[in-house]
Amino acid sequence: MDLFDLTKEKTLSNTAPLADRMRPRTLEDILGQSDILGPEKFLHRCIKANRIPSIILFGPPGTGKTTIAKVIANEVKTEFFQLNAVTSGVKEIREVVEKANQLLGMYGKNSILFIDEIHRFSKNQQDALLPHVEKGLLTLIGATTENPYFEVNKALLSRTTVLKLELLAKEDIISIMKKTIQDKGKGLGKFNLEISQQALNHIAQVAGGDARRALNALEIAALSTPMMDDGKIVIDLHTAEESIQKRTVQYDKNGDQHYDVISAFIKSIRGSDPDAALHYLAKMLYAGEDPEFIARRLIISASEDIGNADPNALTIAVAAHETYKIIGMPEGKIALAQAAAYLATAPKSNASYIAIDKALLDIENYMTTVPNHLKDSHYKNAKDLGHGVNYLYPHDYDNNYVEQQYMPDQLLDKIYYQPTENGYEKKIKKYCPKYNKE
Repeated sequence: MDLFDLTKEKTLSNTAPLADRMRPRTLEDILGQSDILGPEKFLHRCIKANRIPSIILFGPPGTGKTTIAKVIANEVKTEFFQLNAVTSGVKEIREVVEKANQLLGMYGKNSILFIDEIHRFSKNQQDALLPHVEKGLLTLIGATTENPYFEVNKALLSRTTVLKLELLAKEDIISIMKKTIQDKGKGLGKFNLEISQQALNHIAQVAGGDARRALNALEIAALSTPMMDDGKIVIDLHTAEESIQKRTVQYDKNGDQHYDVISAFIKSIRGSDPDAALHYLAKMLYAGEDPEFIARRLIISASEDIGNADPNALTIAVAAHETYKIIGMPEGKIALAQAAAYLATAPKSNASYIAIDKALLDIENYMTTVPNHLKDSHYKNAKDLGHGVNYLYPHDYDNNYVEQQYMPDQLLDKIYYQPTENGYEKKIKKYCPKYNKE
């Protein structure tokens, strides 16, 4: 390294983004991702055993893919090469292969090749990696925000282990920010910062599991806030909002607001007000509510409040849930909005909900028996017990219906399901013989 390289490295160390300066260097420094990095978990065991397989790290931005790759290289004392699939090609891969060959031949040193955004490599570029990964010349660590099962060649996938990274928990984001504020070397410790818990909570919430976004906002807040007379830089909620460019809303995911807003959301759907339903949906999404929780509530509402007045409502709600699971956010909000609007404008009936509650109450209060003619008769000597005798097969009769007893003797007069005049239930009343005996 010459004088110019030293000057460049020193300058970059001072001007690099805070998120890069605070990047963990050891396994113990990494917060989150306990499913793969926790004690006795897969990657933790591999690192401690100094046996790193080729892996693909798949997860949202800011969850630690690059950090994990560099920590692995540090922990196992391996040469580390890094390429970005956007700016690199087969030529750069060959250069790395040549260097890896030299290191292995001259010093017996293994090499790790980290490829960021590996999904952007073409088929030919991915194929160029195959022989070197297969021989063990290179340990490949790929990072991608896209599903590798769709974007990475099957041949390369078969030689790697895919590890899914999750969004960081809000508590982990807060811990990272607090550590950064106290760090006088790489962090913001020299600024004498004072930050309110509200500001920390807001940045962590809005960051949405992305540590890089949280640290970028924290850095902007620290550098753009004037120093007080006592030498402190005070970051309050307003400063946090401006630094991450998102206003806070009155919403506590673990408190009253969580229950109040979801209650208002469901009641707006029940009350056939799509605009109010979409307002409360937007409030929950903006505040960082779990979209899967919202989707589950839509499914419940489809059965509880709409039921057979529009049987398609349940299909729409389940489809919205599955769509969110497939595509995630932010696009997943469109499917949730479509379902909320559909349910709010659909005809309503709680007849199925009332019916099952009535039936359960009678199960609790009565001992019932199945009438003999309805019992199973598909085994030898069943008829000797009277099982299935005198059962009338509805398809043998006009309109596929014949009147006979189905309810247990103890509940002959009971009626649970009473369809309304709304939507499809009006057709049920017209066409189901039990409700139309004209």
